[in-house]
Amino acid sequence: MKARMMFMAGAAIGYVMGTKAGRERYEQLKRLSQQMQENPNVQEAAGKLRAKGEEFAGAARGKAGQMKERVPQQVPGRHKASEDQPPVYPG
Repeated sequence: MKARMMFMAGAAIGYVMGTKAGRERYEQLKRLSQQMQENPNVQEAAGKLRAKGEEFAGAARGKAGQMKERVPQQVPGRHKASEDQPPVYPG
């Protein structure tokens, strides 16, 4: 869903810029974008951000696993007998 939204936003921006500035300006922006992507400083920064994101994701997974173990104990009104049976959800 997020990828679709990003694509649609990019397409809309491209359309507006293309109609207002013309093909020449579009090509100029496209070249600038490619130069930025190929820039070693940009690639290095992107790599650092990616690594930091993976680090945060790993920490979040670990925290979620810990919480998963604690939650059943913290829910009031939960009895030992109800743990043997699957939960019933209203629906």
